[in-house]
Amino acid sequence: MGSQIDWSALVAQAWAVRQQAYAPYSKFAVGAALLTDSGDVFTGCNVENASFGLTICAERVAVTAAVAAGSRKFAGIALVADTAEPVLPCGACRQFLAEFNPQLEIYCSGRDRHQVFVLPDLLPSPFSGLQEGLR
Repeated sequence: MGSQIDWSALVAQAWAVRQQAYAPYSKFAVGAALLTDSGDVFTGCNVENASFGLTICAERVAVTAAVAAGSRKFAGIALVADTAEPVLPCGACRQFLAEFNPQLEIYCSGRDRHQVFVLPDLLPSPFSGLQEGLR
C-alpha cells in the first residue's frame, strides 16, 4: 500500500478511545481512529442500545464526528478490539466509509495480530446508485 500513514499513532488513539465504549450487552468494545486528508484525527467507540438496531459502531461514530467538524476527506482508519484476530468493519460500516473514500486504507487490529486493507478488499462493489444519479 505504501502509504505515509503513521499507523502506530492512530492505533494508540483507537486503543485509548476503546476504553470509552458503551457495550453492556455484547461486552465487545471497539475503538476507531480516523485520519483526515488534512492530518486531523477523529476517534470513536461503539455505543450499544437496548434496542439493538440503534447501536452505532466505532467507525460510524468517528466518521460522524469528523463530518460534524467539517471534514469529509479521509485517508485511513484504525480499528482495534481485544480479540486474538484483527477486528474488521461490519458491512454497514464498510458502505458508510465507502461514501467518503472508496479507496480508504483500513488498519484492523486485535491483541495479537493486525492487517491492513484497502476498502475494495473488504467491499468490492459498494452501493453508489444514488450518488451516480446526483452527479
